[in-house]
Amino acid sequence: MKGAVISMLVLVASVQFMVKPAEAITCGDVDSDLFACVPYLTGKGGDDPPPQCCAGVIKLKNSAVSVADKQAACKCVKAAACRISGIDDAAASSLPAKCNVQIDFPISKDFNCAK
Repeated sequence: MKGAVISMLVLVASVQFMVKPAEAITCGDVDSDLFACVPYLTGKGGDDPPPQCCAGVIKLKNSAVSVADKQAACKCVKAAACRISGIDDAAASSLPAKCNVQIDFPISKDFNCAK
């Protein structure tokens, strides 16, 4: 019995080392995910975001699972929004809804990502 318990603990410990830890979200990832949205966000791409944009929004949502990931993604979105001139705030705030996606932070340069 004691040997079985030790074997089980060794197995659990070895599996922990085999599992690759999740990688943190980077601003490069966020920029890449949302790049196709720039024409829509600046009013140069029509009234609806293109499918590639919505695919990026979905990818961003699926990547930002933990609170830390969501805060990191939020900060990256905020930084990108500040770098790109001419972003329409209404288009930015409506982007998730237009893509039929609910994310836990707005696409905005004014949002407090610490919340």
